This record gives sequence, C-alpha cells and structure tokens, in this order.
Amino acid sequence: MTEQGGIVVVPWPGRRLSAREELAGLLAAYHLATEAEKGEAVTDVDALPDRYRAEISDPGTAFAEDAVLLALVGDTAVGCLVMTAPADGRSEVKRLWTDPSVRGRGIASTLLAAAFEQAAESGVKTERLSVWNWRTGAIALYERLGFAVVPSWDARDRLVCMQRAV
Repeated sequence: MTEQGGIVVVPWPGRRLSAREELAGLLAAYHLATEAEKGEAVTDVDALPDRYRAEISDPGTAFAEDAVLLALVGDTAVGCLVMTAPADGRSEVKRLWTDPSVRGRGIASTLLAAAFEQAAESGVKTERLSVWNWRTGAIALYERLGFAVVPSWDARDRLVCMQRAV
C-alpha cells in the first residue's frame, strides 16, 4: 500500500467483486476517452473493440497474470494502473487512468510510484509503456519519472514507446 496526500494505492483488493465494478468503470472511461481522442465515433462500451469490452466485463480474467493497482480517495476508486507480469526482466505499464474530476492531485504519480516499487520487488529491471503522442501531459509526466522514448515495439501510428530502468 502506498499513501500520499489522502490518496491510497492498493493492489486490486483481493480482486473483490465490489471493487470490480469500480475498476470496470475506470477502464470503460479510459477506453471511451481513448477512442474519442482517436476520432472514433464510440458512444458506449458496447461499441468498443472486443478486446476492450473483455477487459471491462471481466478484468479478473483479462488481467489474471498482471498486477492491478487502484487509487482510492476515501472509499472511492479514482484511478487505476495495470502492470504486466514480469517477462525477461521487464514489465509494461498499461491502462493508467485517473478520473478527470480529480486530476492534478498526484494520483497518476502515486500509482506509478507504487508500480515501480512492486516491479523492483519482483526483480524487474526495465519498465516500459506506450502512450499516444497527443497525450502530451502524460508524456511529460513519464519523462519527469525517468522514461525516455525508445524505438517502437508497436506499429500503430502515433504511438510513442518509452522505457526506464527500475
């Protein structure tokens, strides 16, 4: 557990069902916002690609091997982050999202700090992530935390790949 300024980051608590709904809501918001930013006309979860709907409908299965962190303010989940299971000394940060109504309070930084701590404890040597190039605020945050742009491992246009040593 990590705590900073009233923000508590916990592993998806026992993957309990009540937190599943909160996580699903955060994931839905993340995917809907991303599709809108791409210019896709997606108005609800049912119109999302299958792989994203699967994450939202059953995050326990979608992220069975991964670490899922939730940021809580009080009893309310306001952010999430998925860190893939370590492979070949590295792990990938995915699905970092904070509720827009609480941005600017350090939630993303707190989630990332908790993920980095967990990665180090798991023997991970390199953290990596990909981010859309229009998310300039996120890119600036990642650079402040030691991430650097690296050659892409993903062929999608406008995707920036970054990594840092743990």
